[in-house]
Amino acid sequence: MKIKLDENMPVGLAGLLTDLGHDVHTTESEGLVGRNDDTIWNAAQEEGRFLITQDLDFSDIGRFIPGKHSGILIVRLRDPGRLALFQIVESLFTSEHVEGWTGFFVIATEHKTRIRRG
Repeated sequence: MKIKLDENMPVGLAGLLTDLGHDVHTTESEGLVGRNDDTIWNAAQEEGRFLITQDLDFSDIGRFIPGKHSGILIVRLRDPGRLALFQIVESLFTSEHVEGWTGFFVIATEHKTRIRRG
C-alpha cells in the first residue's frame, strides 16, 4: 500500500510500515512540513497515497467523499503520545486488511475503528 504520513504522526512510523511491506512517504521527507492541508492532500492524491493523520480538518466526509480519493486514516486518541500512536497504527496494520482500504474514510480510536466505504 502507498502511504503518506502527515507531519502530526511520528516519523518513525515510516520504518514500521515499511517493514510491514508498505511504500511510505512522510511530509518531512518531502519538505511539506508546515504546508497547508490542501497541499498535503493534493500531494497524497497525486501520488495515489493513503493519508494517515490526526488532523480533524480531514474529517469532513462531505469534502473527502469515500471512493473519490486514495483513502484517509484519521487517528483520534485521548492521549496521542508517540507510543500510543505507534501501538494503534501497528495494531491496525497487522490485524486488519488495510490494503483493501484504498478510497475508504477510516477513523480509529482506542475503542473502535469506523470505516466508510465509497
